[in-house]
This record gives sequence, structure tokens and C-alpha cells, in this order.
Amino acid sequence: MIGKLTGTLLEKNPPEVLLDCHGVGYEVNVPMSTFYNLPAVGERVSLLTQFIVREDAQLLYGFGTATERQAFRELIKISGVGPRTALSILSGMGVGDLAQAITLQEAGRLVKVPGIGKKTAERLLLELKGKLGAEMGTHAQVTSDAQADILQALVALGYNDKEAAAALKALPADVGVSDGIKLALKALAK
Repeated sequence: MIGKLTGTLLEKNPPEVLLDCHGVGYEVNVPMSTFYNLPAVGERVSLLTQFIVREDAQLLYGFGTATERQAFRELIKISGVGPRTALSILSGMGVGDLAQAITLQEAGRLVKVPGIGKKTAERLLLELKGKLGAEMGTHAQVTSDAQADILQALVALGYNDKEAAAALKALPADVGVSDGIKLALKALAK
């Protein structure tokens, strides 16, 4: 219903901001990543928004980038993850970090976010796999499920993200998982 707001920033009280749009003040909840990039009070700002209607409230959530809003939309589709939890996730880690954690299936990174337990983290990883991964800004350019599995295996073997991504780039695009792991290990051993 309300997709974008542009106006003057009146108040900043994390995680909420008050935005004056031609005499109408909108209370908008924003993740901390957006909050830190807001201009000073009195300046003009544009936020992409997501309008949520509940039984007891109508809430606006604002985002500085389209990828943040898309990640928020994907998160709130998951059973047990409401807008507040999704906002907490996006405040605790950037979209790129979230996408990388999903691609590499790292539940430990999600558990560090306040309000996310082990079961919720595992459900997030399972349900978001393929929906919020390489296309949302992960550092390694993973183009297939086989490459994602190879990358995950290399990270599990103790290589850091940069080393694993470099080894992945050197592999043929159509390589299988087991052959890809062998070739990547040979490349990393040099």
C-alpha cells in the first residue's frame, strides 16, 4: 500500500524515526543499518517501506535500500518470524552477511543476533536457502547448488571465505561436487 516515503526527518529514536511528508508525520521502524545512514534531523530523506497490518496495529517499516526491504519481506514469510524479529536480524547483520550465512549454512552467525535461537536459526537457513543467497550480495559468486556445496565444504574444512571463493572461481562452471572439492583442494594446496 505505501511503498516509499520522501520527506523531512523530524525525530530519530532508534529503531523508530518520524518522517514529515507534506504535513503528515509517519512513524517508521527502521533497521540499525538504515538508521546509521540517515541524514541529520531536519534533512530530506527517502525510505522504501513495507506496510504491515495486524489486529491491533498498522505499522510501517522503512529501508534505505531495495535489497534490505527484499530481505525483510523474505524473512517475514517464515513461520515464527515476525516483523520485529526480521528487523532485529537486519539490525544485527547486514544483508550481505545474512546472505552469506544462508549460502554457507552457518547457523552460528544467526544465533548471535538477539532473539534468535538455534531452532529459529536452522529454520531460517532451511527456508531461505536459494531465496536469499548469492543474488543478495554474498562475497563468493555462487552460481549453482554444486558450487554452494563446494564452498560450504571448503569453509567446513577450515579455509576462510576469501580462500574458498578464490578456489571456486578457478573451477569449471559445470563441475560436480566431489570433483569440484578435489580440484579446489589441489588449487589451495599450491
